[in-house]
Amino acid sequence: MQTIRIKRPSSDGDLTPLLAGAATAVGVFGALLALADSGSPLRGPLTLFFLLAAPATAVAAALRGLEPFGRALAAIAGAVVLNMLVAQGMLAVHRWSVHGGIIAVTVISCLVLLLSCVTVKPTKT
Repeated sequence: MQTIRIKRPSSDGDLTPLLAGAATAVGVFGALLALADSGSPLRGPLTLFFLLAAPATAVAAALRGLEPFGRALAAIAGAVVLNMLVAQGMLAVHRWSVHGGIIAVTVISCLVLLLSCVTVKPTKT
């Protein structure tokens, strides 16, 4: 059986934490605009960004051992699948709403992220 090794990124001049924080702020702002029924023209694009970024981040956290390109591809595919499953489930039970969809995607993404943090243990180097 082959083990997956976790690679530690170098932190020399790395802007990744700054970009991750900015993306989180933009996503949360988009979700808040949608939940508040704002008439802002930024509501649509920022909400779409949130609906793709939140589940993609959760899936990417669960796939820490993969190469960056494969991890990004799997995370985006997982985000699309999660959004489609939420929409299909809400339509099947005749409970579709924008607010409900955003809340459901948020809750499921948080649960996946928390479960991946609890179950995936980093190896010591």
